[in-house]
Amino acid sequence: MPDIVEGGADAAAGRGADAWTGFRAAPALGSDAGVLVLSGSSGRVEEERCRLLTREGLAALSIRWFGGPGQPPGICEVPLETFVSALDRLRAEGARRISVLGVSKGAEAALHLSVLQPGIDAVVALSPTSLTWANIGPGRDGPAAPHRSSWTWRGQPLPFVPYAAGWTASEPAGAPVSVLGWYEQSVRARPDLVTAAAVPVERSAAELVLVAGGDDLMWPSLRYAQELAARRRAAGLPVRLVTRADAGHRPRLPGEGALPASATFRHGGSPAADAALGAAAWPHIRRALLGPRPSGTVPAAPTADQGPAPTAGQDSSK
Repeated sequence: MPDIVEGGADAAAGRGADAWTGFRAAPALGSDAGVLVLSGSSGRVEEERCRLLTREGLAALSIRWFGGPGQPPGICEVPLETFVSALDRLRAEGARRISVLGVSKGAEAALHLSVLQPGIDAVVALSPTSLTWANIGPGRDGPAAPHRSSWTWRGQPLPFVPYAAGWTASEPAGAPVSVLGWYEQSVRARPDLVTAAAVPVERSAAELVLVAGGDDLMWPSLRYAQELAARRRAAGLPVRLVTRADAGHRPRLPGEGALPASATFRHGGSPAADAALGAAAWPHIRRALLGPRPSGTVPAAPTADQGPAPTAGQDSSK
């Protein structure tokens, strides 16, 4: 196991990106493989997941991408350039292989990045969507309505599916709810928007690993993952799809603890099934993030001619 250096990271706004803060972990000797780790709508900075990936030899960075200073308070018209800024940080610190690992809304962003931004070698999408969705929470102006896209690119909102009006949860008042039916109803309500809102993974040059559970009660991530895989195969492109029928929305990787039950949402699955899905996917995730390497090797440290890695906060230009 390599010695690890870790600490905070940040960057100022610029070139279309919002300012961000986050957490970085890397092998003490450096690494030529870097991964941006994105949470879902929790907004969590994924410190535990970064440490796990760094123990495998990766430089890992996780950032807060909404709800922070200078950012929209909700997942509403978040500039994808913010993630590009974080990828630039990984490159500046010596990473030559660049990947993005995202879960749920973070997977939605990761998939779009692989289409829009050259130079992303691999994407791991946990509990993904095949569609771009409307905002979750308020935008920079304060209101959450009317519906707007979750994402922008070069100042323009990406086409999206809005949430259907009139949906009500089936659970008793005050109990955690499944919103799976809301997403399904929203597609039925606006089939005319689905084609434009589809994430065009057939245009992505990245290696793609999709991980989804059949008992996901947040959105139908297994069906979405199958749709993404079908688009890739139709285009003659490789894809890895790892599924488990009894797993839910929150697969856990080997070495990660179970997440606490939510008082707000039903995520489906169980700690055992979610861990089993993560364990099944782990060899494929590790291979995609590290890239092809001789057996028994670890990612190489940056060579001397790459220059010293900047410290957190040094790069304010993005």
